[in-house]
Amino acid sequence: MAGSKVDAKVVLLGKSYAGKTSLVERYLKNRFLGDSVPYQNTIGAAYGAKTVTVNGKSIIIGIWDTAGSERYEAMSRIYYRGARAAILCYDLTDKSSFDRIRFWIGELRQHEENCKIYLCGTKYDLVEEDPERRAVSTSNAKSLALDCMAELYETSSKTGKDIDKLFTRIATDYMKDKAAAEQREKDAFTVKETGRKLPCPCSS
Repeated sequence: MAGSKVDAKVVLLGKSYAGKTSLVERYLKNRFLGDSVPYQNTIGAAYGAKTVTVNGKSIIIGIWDTAGSERYEAMSRIYYRGARAAILCYDLTDKSSFDRIRFWIGELRQHEENCKIYLCGTKYDLVEEDPERRAVSTSNAKSLALDCMAELYETSSKTGKDIDKLFTRIATDYMKDKAAAEQREKDAFTVKETGRKLPCPCSS
C-alpha cells in the first residue's frame, strides 16, 4: 500500500492503553493483540491503509494510530492535520480515559474544525464478561456524542464487535461529503457560467 493515494485520512486519538492500536490491528489485519501477538506501545504514530468499496466506488482509508502518552500530544497535531475523520478512543473500564476525550474534542475543534468525530468505547468484551467493570455508562457517552455531534460505537478488538461497522460508517460519510462538495462546485460553476442564480430548493 506504500505510495498509494489516500482518499480519506483517519486519525485515532486517546489516552495510552485506550485500545487504539488493538483496534487498528483488528481492522487491518484481523488479529488481536494480546493473544499470540505481543503488544508494543506506540511511539509517535503508526500508519496503515486499507481499500474499501462504498456504493461501488473504491477509496483508500489511511489510518494514523497516534501515541497516547501526554508527552506526545503536541506531536499528534502533525498527524491529525487534514484528517477527514477522528476516532476518539476510550477504555470502557477506565473513566479517566473517557474524561480525556474532551481534551481531544477541543483540540480538533480548534485546529481541524471540519474533521468528523467518532467516539469509540473499547474493550467491550471485558464489560460483557463482567458488567461491574464498566466505568463509563452508555448514557454518559451518548450525551457527549450528542454534545459534539459525533457517532458513538462500543467495540471489542478481541471479538471484532462493531469495528468494521465503525470504519464502514466513516467511509460512507466521507463519500457523502465528497459528493456534496462536488455538487456545490458544480452549482457554483453553473452560476458563474450562466450568470443566473440557481432556483431555491424551498420554492419547488
